Amino acid sequence: MKPLADYVHSRGLKFGIYTDAGRRTCQGRPGTYGSEEVDARTFAEWGVDYVKEDWCNAEGLVPTVQYAKFRDALAQTGRPIVFSICEWGSASPWDWGPATGNLWRTTTDIEDSWTSMLANLDISGQHAAAARSGAWNDPDMLEIGNGGMTDDEYRAHFSLWAIMAAPLIAGNDLRTMSPATREILINREVIAVDQDSLGVQGTLVEERSPELQVWMKPLADGSRAVVLLNRSALQTVIAASWWRLRLAGPAHVRDLWSHADLGTFSDHFSATVPAHGAVMVRVTPQ
Repeated sequence: MKPLADYVHSRGLKFGIYTDAGRRTCQGRPGTYGSEEVDARTFAEWGVDYVKEDWCNAEGLVPTVQYAKFRDALAQTGRPIVFSICEWGSASPWDWGPATGNLWRTTTDIEDSWTSMLANLDISGQHAAAARSGAWNDPDMLEIGNGGMTDDEYRAHFSLWAIMAAPLIAGNDLRTMSPATREILINREVIAVDQDSLGVQGTLVEERSPELQVWMKPLADGSRAVVLLNRSALQTVIAASWWRLRLAGPAHVRDLWSHADLGTFSDHFSATVPAHGAVMVRVTPQ
């Protein structure tokens, strides 16, 4: 495993590993229950950077207790390892996750579909107050490039995960991804929104109907990242008003997908948004 970790690191990637807080993993292999310290020590010796701990076969166990045990075991290794809690939001991990891990799943497993992605968005969006630097709500991995959605839907998926400051974990095969998939996953301006140092999770701030939404994330430089989300099956115009974004006066707008400056607007911005799609902009007060 150590040579494998070295190879992964040589490719500029982080090395993650999967385990389970229960007696067996979801696949029936041994979990960490009762062997937290030796497992954590072994992972550190291998060069692991990230551990996801699942919650299968954990009947009778208490999540807050078991995840704290493994948190402490990882800390004792002396190696910085990102700790991903995965008990699917069943025990309100947004309440205790910030003191226990670096991220916690808020939902059941995502599927490569528009409806599944939106369902996970809606659940994670309810718990924005729990997120902070080093501790994040996790609506599950990205499905971009797996074939179940259109490119417009995948761009919306990436935009929304970024606006929520969610972990951006590629769930596709990096070796065979198309140019369109690669373009989405390496959009530096969208990634910068996700990684903004202010560490605030964006929220839904305007909803003209249940299908036409405006999401906003405040950024460290005083600007706002904004996603105009069209959940409907028809192309339509969506507007974001400055007062909903907690801005006053004129503001400059930049499109983060076309990488184009769109100009200065006095009190709102509107755009035509494709069906099952999103427009993502950065709004900077002048």
